[in-house]
Amino acid sequence: MSATKPYSTDPADLGFDPEELRAKYNHERDKRIRKEGFGQYKAAAGELEEYMVDHYVDPGFTREPLTDEVEVAIIGGGYGGLLAGARLREIGVESIRMIDKAGDFGGTWYWNRYPGAQCDIEAYVYMPLLDELDYVPTERYAHAPELLEHSRNIARHYDLYKDTVFQTEVSEINWDESSKRWIIHTNRGDAMKAQYIAMANGPLTRPKLPGIRGVEKFKGHTFHTSRWDYNYTGGSPEGGMTRLADKRVGIIGTGATAIQCIPHLGEDAKSLHVFQRTPTSVDARYNAPTDPEWKAKLKPGWHKKRVENFNNTLGGAYTDDDMVGDGWTDIFRNVGGIVTGDVDNLTEEQKDEVFELGDFQKMQEIRDRTDSIVEDPETANKLKAYYRQFCKRPGFHDEYLQTYNRPSVTLVDTNGQGVDEITESGVIVDGVEYALDCLIFSTGFETGSSYTSQSGYDLIGKNNTRLSEKWANGLRTHHGLTTHNFPNCFILGFTQTGVTPNATHMLDEQASQMAYIVKEARARHAATVEATKQGEDEWCDICDSYGDKTEQLLAQCTPGYYNNEGGGSNKNGFISGQYGGGAVKFFQILKEWREDGNLAGMEIK
Repeated sequence: MSATKPYSTDPADLGFDPEELRAKYNHERDKRIRKEGFGQYKAAAGELEEYMVDHYVDPGFTREPLTDEVEVAIIGGGYGGLLAGARLREIGVESIRMIDKAGDFGGTWYWNRYPGAQCDIEAYVYMPLLDELDYVPTERYAHAPELLEHSRNIARHYDLYKDTVFQTEVSEINWDESSKRWIIHTNRGDAMKAQYIAMANGPLTRPKLPGIRGVEKFKGHTFHTSRWDYNYTGGSPEGGMTRLADKRVGIIGTGATAIQCIPHLGEDAKSLHVFQRTPTSVDARYNAPTDPEWKAKLKPGWHKKRVENFNNTLGGAYTDDDMVGDGWTDIFRNVGGIVTGDVDNLTEEQKDEVFELGDFQKMQEIRDRTDSIVEDPETANKLKAYYRQFCKRPGFHDEYLQTYNRPSVTLVDTNGQGVDEITESGVIVDGVEYALDCLIFSTGFETGSSYTSQSGYDLIGKNNTRLSEKWANGLRTHHGLTTHNFPNCFILGFTQTGVTPNATHMLDEQASQMAYIVKEARARHAATVEATKQGEDEWCDICDSYGDKTEQLLAQCTPGYYNNEGGGSNKNGFISGQYGGGAVKFFQILKEWREDGNLAGMEIK
């Protein structure tokens, strides 16, 4: 134990050598870095448009164009849009139109119906509006059908189906200064008007494909996990894909989605080849049905309390009162075990070091778990993740690693290089061709492009200001919700907000902030409410003040969508430009701003 530190850095005390692990992490990162960054992926467009097909609606839908007016138009029918609609209903807004390209509410959970799909944040904190709907999930980690049905129940509860338009894609939104209204143009010929717009597009709806040579050549059957083709596989989100019994299946990707569907593919396919570039850290999930006795003891307000406890624990509160007690919060319990005394008494540098040690310890536990489950030592070693836990979205599953003990399942590790080529009949890695009948892409979503590219439309505000141009060199907002020259416009998502793994909590805080602003504007009989340039500049300065530390941490990470695939700073990256003080501080800033009541940083006319 150091005389100046209330914790040890001695490998003999820790059970691992921090310097050796840092070197190993750096080696594994460096061999995966590709100079093209996000350029190694392709959008599902043009000749790849088939990967965007909606399998859950009947083809040929048409309707007459709309030119009517609503008070609030919400783009996006996932949990973000539903929260926006719910919080607006609660302040008395009656005229709301939801717009979504899908055939129903659900967002991520409308599209992601692959076998085994479920939330990887405990359902008791992830599923929103549980208190309001008086609902308790049926299991600790709810599966996709329940998550989708909860979306529909929210819409029913708040009467959000009224005036909603589905199977409709926004193509452009223009501000009309004379009428102080937004004009919303769509692929259905609409020119709808709205006093306010709320963009809750979500980042996990536009699938991306790997830019592998020959990706268009494969003559077998192929699809993306977010557009699962049960007509080909048979079965349902629960599994039972009997039509794969005589099929040689390959899947590219081993991220958060893949670890959920691979166990079902391994069980049902004649053979399964998993093509891996970077392993995911896979900890135990310990899923279980909801305990009826525990459920019976819940009191009103239990959900809000649990959500805030989870966020506080992840935010570094180091509390002993960890209500959730899962793999997400475990690392913070590890930190408490490393330090002798109060963590809060450490310097910022010491906190960073202790957090790294706790991370090393947790990741070693996860690697040891792999050894204890996977029978073949060579396969086990290839499945071990050597990077800090939050460099990629952590995985939790109780059957994934066990799948590699099946004789019909083969892990094809590419040593960090990815697949070499796709041919008419299969996949080539390191000179070896693997013949396949079906190739599945589990390669994630378009997250590294600009906000407007991900959304699929541009916004044209006051003074002919295009959002695509304004944000070309980075996000510029006030509190991550509004932006100057775009009056009566709210952006819900990862836009200079306090990032938390529990995205629905962040979206709810944004929705509540938006509802507060609309309520104030209505009370003051205002036509417009808009971020001032000064308010925006001040918030950007605050976000930028955390930039160096965030960039340094991300630069140490293995390539992924968090860090521009290892390509360095990217102003449009998934978490680029976010408020670096954490979600706990961010939510407190919003709360104090509301309590102040002056709407500082905004102009109301």
